[in-house]
Amino acid sequence: MKVTLSALDTSESSFTPLVVIELAQDVKEETKEWLKNRIIAKKKDGGAQLLFRPLLNKYEQETLENQNLYLVGASKIRMLLGAEAVGLVKECNDNTMRAFTYRTRQNFKGFDDNNDDFLTMAECQFIIKHELENLRAKDEKMIPGYPQAKLYPGKSLLRRLLTSGIVIQVFPLHDSEALKKLEDTWYTRFALKYQPIDSIRGYFGETIALYFGFLEYFTFALIPMAVIGLPYYLFVWEDYDKYVIFASFNLIWSTVILELWKRGCANMTYRWGTLLMKRKFEEPRPGFHGVLGINSITGKEEPLYPSYKRQLRIYLVSLPFVCLCLYFSLYVMMIYFDMEVWALGLHENSGSEWTSVLLYVPSIIYAIVIEIMNRLYRYAAEFLTSWENHRLESAYQNHLILKVLVSLATLLITSQILNQIMESFLPYWLQRKHGVRVKRKVQALKADIDATLYEQVILEKEMGTYLGTFDDYLELFLQFGYVSLFSCVYPLAAAFAVLNNFTEVNSDALKMCRVFKRPFSEPSANIGVWQLAFETMSVISVVTNCALIGMSPQVNAVFPESKADLILIVVAVEQMKLVTENLKEEPMESGKEKAT
Repeated sequence: MKVTLSALDTSESSFTPLVVIELAQDVKEETKEWLKNRIIAKKKDGGAQLLFRPLLNKYEQETLENQNLYLVGASKIRMLLGAEAVGLVKECNDNTMRAFTYRTRQNFKGFDDNNDDFLTMAECQFIIKHELENLRAKDEKMIPGYPQAKLYPGKSLLRRLLTSGIVIQVFPLHDSEALKKLEDTWYTRFALKYQPIDSIRGYFGETIALYFGFLEYFTFALIPMAVIGLPYYLFVWEDYDKYVIFASFNLIWSTVILELWKRGCANMTYRWGTLLMKRKFEEPRPGFHGVLGINSITGKEEPLYPSYKRQLRIYLVSLPFVCLCLYFSLYVMMIYFDMEVWALGLHENSGSEWTSVLLYVPSIIYAIVIEIMNRLYRYAAEFLTSWENHRLESAYQNHLILKVLVSLATLLITSQILNQIMESFLPYWLQRKHGVRVKRKVQALKADIDATLYEQVILEKEMGTYLGTFDDYLELFLQFGYVSLFSCVYPLAAAFAVLNNFTEVNSDALKMCRVFKRPFSEPSANIGVWQLAFETMSVISVVTNCALIGMSPQVNAVFPESKADLILIVVAVEQMKLVTENLKEEPMESGKEKAT
């Protein structure tokens, strides 16, 4: 018999706060009361059946500055039923991985009615986020107190509250004790060691853990290319001797590392339970809108939007815009080449010291222009992808990534250095200064309050918001592109990438723990569309390196009479390499099907 929320008491007088909701300062009381009632109402009445209270009581609000901050949590029973609703997979006592159900909870390893550690804090926060995002309008025509904030059946309440400026932000709280333990084993002591990936997953969730796992794996995978590239750069070789041997190694390396990663990734996500999570549990994203109806596949009530309208928006608006931007970026590149030729000609004619400095100016200008163009294009790509109205968050992310991957022209080393400064160290310094001010303010208070919790919430609400792993993966993708395509020309590319990534691990860890708010956990079975992006780049690398080998004098000497035979053999080798990659895909897919 299926256990329902309505049949159980999920209320508690006190609870552990997991998520913070910050409202605007001038929000009306009737709006606050309506929001509170929708959050605590039973599921059968259209509520989330969660626990909700203000950070400060009435006396404390009179003593302190009213921040309009509210804490959200849930009872243990509510969390367990939520885990079943989102389809979390856990390890059973017989060592198999199965979707958790409340009815069979005693069959799962580590479960005890008196133990609160069965679900990680990250999983609990993910469940609360899922429930808040799926609060949808029923009969309301507007948000109470705000006639201009219109509602219609099926509209996400949280999305409307955010876009209307009523809710400022929603974020999960850090666990100070668990965070300190994680930091001690992760980045506080600089040493060449493996990262605690399972601990990262337990605190931040699978998506963040997979990124750091891939960053670590990719860094170690670059070491052979860096070791081989150093002597190639330092010693004098015949040009084509160097290129042929390096291209042959590159050909194998770019394929093997991706195949090994897929196997390692599958092992991790199977152990975590996300490899077996069913796609049917993926709910519509909060920004998805349409007419409320019944989904014919899931049988659930949700907004419906015709797919042909989405396709029209993609092919008639988004695709032409992307092509226009690509043309513009190529045009800017041609201007850069013209500037290089002009600066070189000027230097050759005069030979003065100031013209030698002028040789670097076109590259500096180009790097700045490209960085500005990338940021503007990223904003436009996010707007267009949101306007396309994708139902699932995964589809939204896939289309966004495909749009942004047409701009591969950012300078590698300059971009890496600037990113590390702007993403981690500068925000961390500013956050430290803000933290000192908040501590002084809290210490000066005479009110009888939970100063530790108050200080934590005030500190974390001012932190930056982590926008996801997109930029982090993009940086690694650019590295892979430079190494797999251009390392024959510039063998030190892999060495610079390795040096950057050893510091990137620590700067990204600092960023996650001390610079940004704690992100909500997101279950992931793999690195998503980035796997396809890397594999596509690998295919391009195979074609490029095969062509480079075919043009070498050594290979041409084997076919002095017939160039056609040489071309056919090169194409045949290239096709065999690509077919081999496809054959490797089939066992992986069949194994996954058997597991599910």
